[in-house]
Amino acid sequence: MTDASRPQMIAPNAAGIARAADLLRAGRLVAVPTETVYGLAARADSDDAVAAIYRAKGRPSFNPLIVHVADVAAAEQVAVINARARLLADRFWPGALTMVLPLREGAGLAKAVTAGLATVALRCPAHPVMRAVLAASGLPLAAPSANRSGAVSPTLASHVWASLGDAVDAIVDGGRCALGLESTIVALREHGGWQVLRPGPIAQSEIEAVLGEPATGLDTSRIEAPGQLASHYSPGKPVRLDAQQALADEFHIGFGAVGGDVSLSPAGDLAEAAARLYAVLHEAGMSGKPAIAVAPIPEEGLGQAIRDRLRRAAA
Repeated sequence: MTDASRPQMIAPNAAGIARAADLLRAGRLVAVPTETVYGLAARADSDDAVAAIYRAKGRPSFNPLIVHVADVAAAEQVAVINARARLLADRFWPGALTMVLPLREGAGLAKAVTAGLATVALRCPAHPVMRAVLAASGLPLAAPSANRSGAVSPTLASHVWASLGDAVDAIVDGGRCALGLESTIVALREHGGWQVLRPGPIAQSEIEAVLGEPATGLDTSRIEAPGQLASHYSPGKPVRLDAQQALADEFHIGFGAVGGDVSLSPAGDLAEAAARLYAVLHEAGMSGKPAIAVAPIPEEGLGQAIRDRLRRAAA
């Protein structure tokens, strides 16, 4: 494939899935939709393919990647799945939950996937296109968000193209991602205890209900999973939070009763706001105004994950 032909735009049909799988087996980079955001996929067992992810994104090497697997059986090939992990998998997989688990000896993953840690972040996605690509490739796929590191995550194929251009070999265009926020990441400690490393569509209270125990204290000095960097999801402009009104030079993102230039959800629906968050941040970043203001978002339910992303965008 010549640079002039990159990236290929692939339809999410049988022929497109087969083409994406062929590229991935050959060690190429393919952007694939998931129910959360578009992922930049590469075979997780290849040092060269994983290195290509880091180069394309400009991602720091200490920031580990999430590995996507087809099912629990595939997860067991690369991680130690204990009873608590199986409970969570039974309840939330396929879905928007990533678990940080002990890396299995002889897992065969590229060293850069785990950034040298003794753990691996695993998710079994629900999106039919990503599931079809996993099945067709027969591989575990490392797949961080398909954008430049630190920038706003993509929820449309056009976002991937705008951010990565010809740094990616192909994009499977599966339309808009339904959830619009990256997965919840939970770390299950080998000797007991657990923490949410990144809030997302699955609330901490839902995990507590399954595990039957509250989360333990979190060591914030370590980067164990994606989304833990203080500055992330940046639209390339200053972002001011909890703004009832915008200043003259600000593009105003509204919510509920606060209208703004564009609203995350006029009805104040947090699920709608989460699904629209990154698309609206992309729009704000491309506006002619040099700064962005965001209306207040309640810190409850999905609002916790939305505010987490906005705080990091404003950092």
